[in-house]
Amino acid sequence: MEIINSVFSWIIKQRIHQMELFIKYPIDVQHELLLKLLQQAKDTEWGKRYDFQSITNANEFANRVPLQDYESLKNDIFRIRRGEQNILWPSEIKWFAKSSGTVSGKSKFIPVSKESLEDCHYKGGKDLLAIYHHNHVESKLILGKTLVVGGSSQINEFNNSSYFGDLSAIIMKNFPFWVEQRRVPTLEIALMAEWESKIEKMAQFTINEDVSNISGVPSWTLILLKKILEITDKKYIHEVWPNLELYMHGGVSFLPYKEQFDEILKGSNINYYENYNASEGFFGLQDQKNCNEMLLMLDYGIFYEFIPMSNFNDEQPKTITLEEVKLDVNYAVVISTNAGLWRYVIGDTVKFTSLNPFRFKVTGRTKHFINAFGEELIIENVENAIENACKKADATIKEFTVAPVYLSNKTSGRHQWLIEFEKKPTNLNYFIEVLDNTLKNLNSDYEAKRYKDMILGLPEVIIVPQQTFYNWLKANNKLGGQHKVPRLSNDRKIVEEILSMYKRSLPNPSEGGAM
Repeated sequence: MEIINSVFSWIIKQRIHQMELFIKYPIDVQHELLLKLLQQAKDTEWGKRYDFQSITNANEFANRVPLQDYESLKNDIFRIRRGEQNILWPSEIKWFAKSSGTVSGKSKFIPVSKESLEDCHYKGGKDLLAIYHHNHVESKLILGKTLVVGGSSQINEFNNSSYFGDLSAIIMKNFPFWVEQRRVPTLEIALMAEWESKIEKMAQFTINEDVSNISGVPSWTLILLKKILEITDKKYIHEVWPNLELYMHGGVSFLPYKEQFDEILKGSNINYYENYNASEGFFGLQDQKNCNEMLLMLDYGIFYEFIPMSNFNDEQPKTITLEEVKLDVNYAVVISTNAGLWRYVIGDTVKFTSLNPFRFKVTGRTKHFINAFGEELIIENVENAIENACKKADATIKEFTVAPVYLSNKTSGRHQWLIEFEKKPTNLNYFIEVLDNTLKNLNSDYEAKRYKDMILGLPEVIIVPQQTFYNWLKANNKLGGQHKVPRLSNDRKIVEEILSMYKRSLPNPSEGGAM
């Protein structure tokens, strides 16, 4: 025990010192990293096309290399999948993270290089543990097991030399042996494709393990924990895992789920830590206790640029670098990575909460918003509003989604909320009132459109039955892993699909839950 602790403490101190360097010299670290990436890739097809070797700064880079998205890169990615190499990145790329994108959208296959696995994804996981132990010096985390609630996709072959799967599956498949020894359940169970059977087997396998930390998306982790309580006939998780002390979450906002986690983990000495890890890279992690901001990690082989969302739809939107960002401005994130994604718009939006060091919050998606009436509603707005409404109206939610109902000749437009409650509000009208007023306080554009109900009327809330969103995900073959319910849509496609399922399940239309 003492030897393990002393070795681990030495590793932690070394890494914390490295983090302090990029916190102190962020602009220098990012500049050097960009030049290093360009130098590494100078002899690739892309490196020659844009003469990477002659680029000396971020401004030249932005002027020479156009912004990219998956559509503009997919032909080159397809070539790499077939076995061609040295196109986007010099080292061999044989792994591809299958990213679901939106629930109804086509899958993307994001290239994962050896460098991005080791210097980005694994480094992020190790850093989370280093920071946690730095903040909690009495922790006994390393003595217990790690439960990873990962993807529900097996590793699949494109051909003899390239493979695809959920990012979590790729990461677990390539774990070093010393990590694999401490992880549960077995790889065979962890990579099961059939989610409902997988949840059952994960629960059965882990109930007798000494789990000290859990990593996973909140929605699916919650389903697993409830299954474990059901099997063991316990009320709280600490009765099953008395040494559980850390839950590392990411993928979706934790706000709508926190109350349920607090209840199910009551009695545990639990700490929540957030991370921002996507198929394209590991970008940030929580470095402070009891804080909902994340530190932007600047030495993971990722160079960052940002597009102010006010300019996002310009024909050629201008990007800015870290030294130009401002507090509380909504930015689209642009990355250049050690897997060959060059000036890639990942589709996420962030706001900086601190510039020294660079800390931020994820605010939503560039395509997941509602602006049907000029209200410019983003995910951060609705999640804060629903948290406040739940708190004041004594309610707990499981899932929700929102879409516009458009203006007609007779009525103003409105936002239609489909909500699956764990605990319904005692007064739905009060819940709606708080929801509406909170949105007005958070978003001046929303408030202006709500003026006298002329353009935008009071929100409509439809309470849908338990399992509605789960059944919808299942019907779309999207159970488990990285799949999640889109919170906001600027059209009614997803809402109409869910409403259609909901109405078919009613024994009598007059018995609906619309209010």
